[in-house]
Amino acid sequence: MNYIVLQNENALYYECKFSCDNAIFLSLGKERFFITDSRYEIEAKERVEGATVVISKNLLDELIATLKSNKVKKVAIDPIEWDLYSFRKVKESLPLKFSYKPAFSHNKRIIKSAQEIEYLREAVKIGRKSFKAIAKALTERQGASEQELNFLAESILRDFGRRDISFEPILALSENAAKPHALPTERKLQLDDLILLDAGVKYKRYCSDRTRTAYYNGETLRFNYKQHFSDKKIQKAYDTVLKAHDKAIAKARCGMTGSEIDKIARDVIEKAGFGKEFVHSTGHGVGLDIHEMPYISAKSTTVIEDAMVFTIEPGIYIADAFGIRIEDMVVMQNGRAEVL
Repeated sequence: MNYIVLQNENALYYECKFSCDNAIFLSLGKERFFITDSRYEIEAKERVEGATVVISKNLLDELIATLKSNKVKKVAIDPIEWDLYSFRKVKESLPLKFSYKPAFSHNKRIIKSAQEIEYLREAVKIGRKSFKAIAKALTERQGASEQELNFLAESILRDFGRRDISFEPILALSENAAKPHALPTERKLQLDDLILLDAGVKYKRYCSDRTRTAYYNGETLRFNYKQHFSDKKIQKAYDTVLKAHDKAIAKARCGMTGSEIDKIARDVIEKAGFGKEFVHSTGHGVGLDIHEMPYISAKSTTVIEDAMVFTIEPGIYIADAFGIRIEDMVVMQNGRAEVL
C-alpha cells in the first residue's frame, strides 16, 4: 500500500526512527522517502532508517514530483494530519485517488513490539521514582502555590533538563482537583488538602502516564494506594475510585472491547452513587503519543489484544469540593492486564 505521513512527528519517527518539524514520509511499496529541508540534512542522513533522504526547498512540490515520476495512482492518507492547503495542492496537481484512513499511524502502532513494551516499562519506572521525589519535596512546601508546586514537579520530572516529559503535569489541590485537567492557580498548599498529581516522563520517546491522589497532613507525603482522609465523603469517593481501578485491571481480558473494560470501572462508581461524577473515559492507549489507541471508553468497539498498552484511570469529581483519580498503565500479556 502506498501512503503519506505528513508532518506528524511521532508518526514519522515510527516509520524511520527520525523526525523533525518539517518533513513528509512517503512509502511506495519497497521504496520509501523522507523529504525534508536543508536544516535537517545532516541529522536526517545520519539517523533515518529504511528510507531515502530527499532534501528540498519545497516539500509539497517534491512530494508531487516523486508521486508523478513513480506514476502513483492511489495513495492512503490520514485526513486528520492534513491542512486544507496541502491537500488541495496535491489533489489538484495529480490525478490521484486518495484512500482516507483516519488514525492511520495509531492503528499501525496499536500492538506494541517487545522492544516498545520495554521502553514503556522503563518510562513507567522512571515516572514512579519521580513521584517519590515529588512527594518528598511537597512535604516541605506547605504555603506554596499550585503554580510553584507545578513548576517544582515538572523540574523533578525533567530531572532538571536531562529528560523529556510526556505532557505538562497536572498538580491540583482540593477543590481545583475537581477539574480533571486543572490549570495551576495561586491557591496555596494547606494542612488537610487533597493533592492530585497526574504526570509522566519519556524514555526513548515512549511515554508514561500516572495519577495519584494523596492526603496532605504536614507529615511525610506518600503517593501510594492507601490514603486516609479526614473527610468521610472524600474517603468514600477515594475508596470507590481505588476499587474501580483495581477491579478493571483484575477483570480486563483479551477479547473484550474497550467499552466492556470501561463498564467494569464505571459500574463500581455508579453503584456507589457517584456515576454522574465520573466524567471521562476509563483509559487510553499510550506509546509514542500520550493518547493513542486503544481507547477504554463507553463508545469503544476496539477488541483488546495481547501487547496493547493502555491506562486504567477512573475518577470522581465533585465541583467546588474535590477530585480523585488513580491511574496506572497496563500491558495485556497472556490475556490479562499486567501493571507496568
